[in-house]
Formats: sequence, C-alpha cells, structure tokens
Amino acid sequence: MKQIEVQILQQSYLLACPDGHESRLLEAVERVDTAMTRIRDAGKVRARERIAVLAALNLAFEIADREASELAAATAQRSAPPAAADAGNPSPSPAQEQRMQQLLLRLDQALGDDGRLL
Repeated sequence: MKQIEVQILQQSYLLACPDGHESRLLEAVERVDTAMTRIRDAGKVRARERIAVLAALNLAFEIADREASELAAATAQRSAPPAAADAGNPSPSPAQEQRMQQLLLRLDQALGDDGRLL
C-alpha cells in the first residue's frame, strides 16, 4: 500500500492507495477538489465541513443520475424490437445454408403438399 500526499482546497492530506491505482486516486482527488472549489467560490458557504458535505452530495447525485440513465438505456435496448436479420449480421456459412435447406425440406415434407413454405 502506497501513501500519496494530495491537496484538497489548499489543505494537505496523506492518503493510502493500493499499488497501481495512483492515477485513479489522483483523478478522484481532482474531482473532489474541483467540486469543493466551485462551492467555495460561489461565496455562500465558507465552512470547510459544509463545503465537503455539499460536494459529496453533488458528486453522489451525479453518480446516481448517471446510473439511472444507464439503467434506462439498457432497459430500452432490451425492450427494443430485434433488428432485421440482415442488419449488420454476416452471411450464413455454407454449412449453415445447407442446414437451413435441410430444415426447410423436412418442414415441407411434414406439412405435405398443402403447406409448402417456399
């Protein structure tokens, strides 16, 4: 476990970080610092603790909103009608073509002369 010193709202923090995750931690620190700086610079809140709570709430809301959007998109994709058979799908292989022809022949035989499929 590695320790990294970071600055958030001009205050130093020594954070433990799993090896190999330094860049992700630094990105998170940057997001928190940016969120807290925006709140402080808006001028309505001065207490560091309140700024931190508001920043945490804003970041949590962004995450929840993103997750809800992704869930809605995934649900819409699952409920969408299937695409046309030839829309971006490769042509069947010769073996698949032969298998389909065999199945059609069997279906035609099972249906008799009254119900030819093709």
